[in-house]
Amino acid sequence: MILTQLEKFRQGIYDCLGKAKDAVFELMDAVLTSPSIPSFVSLSQSPVFRRQWSSIYAALHDSRPPKRKLMKLLVQEVETDEQPFLAGDHSFWARPEAKTLKERTFHGDSRGSIGIGQSYSTLAWIPEADGSWALPLKHERITSFETPASKAAFQLKQITRELGKRPLAAYDRGYGNAKFVQATEKIDADLLLRLASNRCVWGTPDAYKGRGAPCKHGHKFKLNDPQTWPEGTETLEVEDPKVGRVKVMRWSGFHFLQSPNRAMEIIRVEVLQPVGRNRKFQPLWLAWLGQTMPALEDIWHKYLRHFALEHWYRFAKQRLYWTLPQLSSTQAAERWSDLIPLLTWQLWLARVAKLTPRCLGNQIRIHYLQDVWHKPFR
Repeated sequence: MILTQLEKFRQGIYDCLGKAKDAVFELMDAVLTSPSIPSFVSLSQSPVFRRQWSSIYAALHDSRPPKRKLMKLLVQEVETDEQPFLAGDHSFWARPEAKTLKERTFHGDSRGSIGIGQSYSTLAWIPEADGSWALPLKHERITSFETPASKAAFQLKQITRELGKRPLAAYDRGYGNAKFVQATEKIDADLLLRLASNRCVWGTPDAYKGRGAPCKHGHKFKLNDPQTWPEGTETLEVEDPKVGRVKVMRWSGFHFLQSPNRAMEIIRVEVLQPVGRNRKFQPLWLAWLGQTMPALEDIWHKYLRHFALEHWYRFAKQRLYWTLPQLSSTQAAERWSDLIPLLTWQLWLARVAKLTPRCLGNQIRIHYLQDVWHKPFR
């Protein structure tokens, strides 16, 4: 049956949910079958939500989704025929008017504005070489005692323990620093990090001369100063049909000042002749750490797949209504956020089954009319 995989996944979700599982399950189906809503409470008017409007908030306050069980349910869906590609980042849920909400923190963006609310860290599996699908495996709040880098390292450690194959994890330039590199030292995963253009890295020190303490650092490599660039280990030019003519350079054996024991491959990607008019690309700096490095002509393509996570954040906020509810407690906000990856995975499995969103919604409504999905697929 074409829906077997989706049905098993939904049954697994239902079995994992704790208290108020029926209300929580119907709330998720209301989100999937409601293309637009004026407010969060209007989900209670969905035909598949067969409870009073107050049950929406009561379910989020009373439920206890087991995060570890749900994580295992998601990880077992990851394909490991090839090296899994993971993408990590964090996003902000602004709550400026929730003055009594606990654990609010300040957040600054690239434009210089400052907001107050809660940040969430996400680690997602990118299933396709092309496209915008990102399937979250972990989506958790960053507490006031954590940093985005420490939370990302902890999430990566949890996921790699469950995966049967060493993954390649890509992170944006907010994670391209010594603290994150040190925090992931004992994690069984390859890393592909974006570096800020004003970063400095250091090479391997010269041989010990027998006097004084041995040097830890060698040549200083300033990414924004070509005069400090050493001779590249490898250079190639490729023609990409979407981007244009691209020059890729690699330098081996460099490290951050505070992590001399973690050698990195430094990669610079420059678009020489872009496709189309008035297109300008700034050089892209990357750092790779791991066991087996992908081919130089492929590694920068792999990093571009990281941006699928940005599309997922937009989709989660606009269509899955992640930041729409004004919940009064941090615990309820976390429980609601735990459901967002489950919604995404159901849509992905429906796509694999070649179901359109309308067909999926009709299928859910039919099962509710038959009183089957109150306790799904029993």
